[in-house]
Amino acid sequence: MDWNHRDRVSAALNHEQPDRCPLQISFTPEFAIRLAHHLGLNQDAIHNPHGGGNPYILEQATLQDMLLTSVGWANSYYQEPDEYIDEWGVGWRKCTYETPFGKGHYTEMTGRPLADDKAIDNYCPPDPHRPELYQSAQDMIERFKDKYFIVGVTVTTIFETAWALRGLENILMDMTLNPRLAHRILDIPYHYHLEAAKKLTQMGVDMIWIGDDVGTQKGMLISPDQWREYFKPRMHTFIHTIKDINPQLKVAYHCDGKIYEIIDDLIEVGIDVLNPVQPACMDPAQIKEAYGDNLCFWGTIDEQHTLPFGSAADVRNEVLKRLSTIGKNGGLILGPTHHVQLDTPMENFISMVQTITAAAMLRFPFQESSINNEIRNARGWVVNNRSTGGN
Repeated sequence: MDWNHRDRVSAALNHEQPDRCPLQISFTPEFAIRLAHHLGLNQDAIHNPHGGGNPYILEQATLQDMLLTSVGWANSYYQEPDEYIDEWGVGWRKCTYETPFGKGHYTEMTGRPLADDKAIDNYCPPDPHRPELYQSAQDMIERFKDKYFIVGVTVTTIFETAWALRGLENILMDMTLNPRLAHRILDIPYHYHLEAAKKLTQMGVDMIWIGDDVGTQKGMLISPDQWREYFKPRMHTFIHTIKDINPQLKVAYHCDGKIYEIIDDLIEVGIDVLNPVQPACMDPAQIKEAYGDNLCFWGTIDEQHTLPFGSAADVRNEVLKRLSTIGKNGGLILGPTHHVQLDTPMENFISMVQTITAAAMLRFPFQESSINNEIRNARGWVVNNRSTGGN
């Protein structure tokens, strides 16, 4: 069989062994610039880690198998000004951090439009039906659908957007002391992201990626009972609504941290893929043993320790360990458990990609190998798209 990226992911998600383990990686904007320079590629626009509006030149060059296209509040994280207010009314500012490879930036929230209890009465959320929200997704699907596995991203689906609007302390208190208000606020991002997911599913994506961070390094951020009260019913409806549109659709759920207590619930509501399975919090081999018959997995490469602070050999050994345990007999998409950060040594990144793909060296000038075709195609698209005024 002559495998392409799409075939490879489809086989893995059907618990079959593909020719190699599928690969997906996202990058912070600063690492994306550094990687593009290393590969001799142009990366002019800010790179969106969730895939909203990207040209996908880096994903192609690094032999990835899944491409992401994002609609929703998560696209608010990386915008141009040092201080800005997103379309939801959430205030942001850029903060600088130092690494051995230069300065990076992250964004933190500074303003909450629903911080006041009565603000919800006059709050008008963004409209999820605006055609311009989906133009990037449409372009990407038309270009890549036959070759790549396409993921529609609507992460920060309920909880994270809700606490961005209200404030984390406030929404946690509401969930205990004022359930009626909590439900009203949670419904705002829930309905928005459900409409976005429905549209992306109708457009032909292969997977919808939802999720919220409700875990910490040591356990749940909220009690499992609260999760079941506020989130499980919404997720059940969300998943069954989009799977009614396309029964073949896969649904992935993202949650950082240690969330053993709700994995059975995730299976019950219809989740197909669990992301990112942080090895600092949960044992990937144990997860596979316990849940591998009912779930596939996406992630598992340690972004907290091994990738930024280990050696290239450490990275290689971790990849091989994942392939022989959680990746055995399919069911795994390998990648870091978070966006690759600027503090990651390039040799570690290369070691990860090479070990997964068995591709030629990712360096400039390029070796003659399959990666050359990927890079030439990506370069050609950028040149052609610029000449026609595209993204």
